[in-house]
Amino acid sequence: MGARPLIDPQAIVHPDAKVADDVSIGPWTTIGPDVEIGPGCVIASHVVIKGPTVIGANNQIYQFSSVGEDTPDLKYKGEPTRLVIGDNNIIREGVTIHRGTVQDRSETTIGSHNLIMAYVHIGHDSVLGDHCILVNNAALAGHVVIGDWAILSGFTLVHQFCSIGAHSFTGMGSAVGKDVPAFVMVNGAPAAAKSINSEGLRRRGYTKDQVAAINRAFKIIYRRGLTVDEALAQLAVLAEEQPVVNLMIDSLKSSKRGIVR
Repeated sequence: MGARPLIDPQAIVHPDAKVADDVSIGPWTTIGPDVEIGPGCVIASHVVIKGPTVIGANNQIYQFSSVGEDTPDLKYKGEPTRLVIGDNNIIREGVTIHRGTVQDRSETTIGSHNLIMAYVHIGHDSVLGDHCILVNNAALAGHVVIGDWAILSGFTLVHQFCSIGAHSFTGMGSAVGKDVPAFVMVNGAPAAAKSINSEGLRRRGYTKDQVAAINRAFKIIYRRGLTVDEALAQLAVLAEEQPVVNLMIDSLKSSKRGIVR
């Protein structure tokens, strides 16, 4: 690949990398082989991107980030696992994102329209949905799944194999060791369920009736002393009236580690 005005002459771009014509790459950035970068991306200085990694369109990656590096998982033996990143993400300073392992999905996946703030870590085989916000120093261990529109406040720690449901919220410094159902707000170390993310839901256009139904569902799960199976039976009745509750039902049914209490 020949030199282009948008690639700083002090950047190191491997000839086998596939970089769209309008991608901007700053000085002292290193792009390895098996890396594909889509149109409209802006890569700042001092970024390292290794592959196999596929990056979609219109992503911004800020300085000192390490994207697509090998996982430190001791089971990893150099297999050609990969990282896939969607479109319109903002990846701020010092973020680390590792590729997958063959013991799981062989892929770490980042969706689209996410804000990943400074010094966030996303471990191997994790899945980040769309429209999520990960605030400074949040850290995901391997095999973590984050649903769409979730917000992880600063210094949130998520244990491996945990799932955090869509539209959920973790307070600052939360230590999440079990699954967080959709819509639920948690806080503390260990994290405990506090309420629903009502303000976030209102901002996203949920109606008063929908928010009220989600709040009723939360009380069924967390305020009546029910088992998960008992709660699911009552939630099924509520979902007939308000289908929005089905997202919470699905997150309960798919939980493998048990839910935060």
